[in-house]
Amino acid sequence: MAVDTYVFDDDGCIPNSPLPVLVFHEIGAARDATACERLFAQNGWRGAWRNGIYSFHHFHSTAHEALGIVAGSASVMLGGPSGRRFELQRGDVLVLPAGTGHCKLASDRLLVVGAYPDGIDWDVRRGDPRERAEVLANINSVHVPHADPVHGVSGPVSELWRRSA
Repeated sequence: MAVDTYVFDDDGCIPNSPLPVLVFHEIGAARDATACERLFAQNGWRGAWRNGIYSFHHFHSTAHEALGIVAGSASVMLGGPSGRRFELQRGDVLVLPAGTGHCKLASDRLLVVGAYPDGIDWDVRRGDPRERAEVLANINSVHVPHADPVHGVSGPVSELWRRSA
């Protein structure tokens, strides 16, 4: 099971996370919206939606997020404005720990399936310094999920995130 991992530093606005971002490539179920929703749900990642990725820097302070690229392609910045640019395509899955900045820079016919561990409620934050204390408290209270959205209980979320937490 090949997975790429990336860690981004807190930049003062976008907190990011000490847990690594996970990037899976060529996931068969992530090439079809219904199959991707089913894969995420069977591994406990629920509350699925279909849409794109916001074109402004943001993060979620109350939930980790799985994003399956089920159609098209996108250039995405992870880690905030000083983060890293990624080229994503159909079949890729991102797993973003709570607090990880993300922003769509460009896309072509993009369709994304998103989901959250146990269908937890999520928020959208943009790095407002007046919300900093609340955001950090939220992120610190988000538990490590019991399963990886792609590979279940034996996947990298269990392996890498529990070790990093």
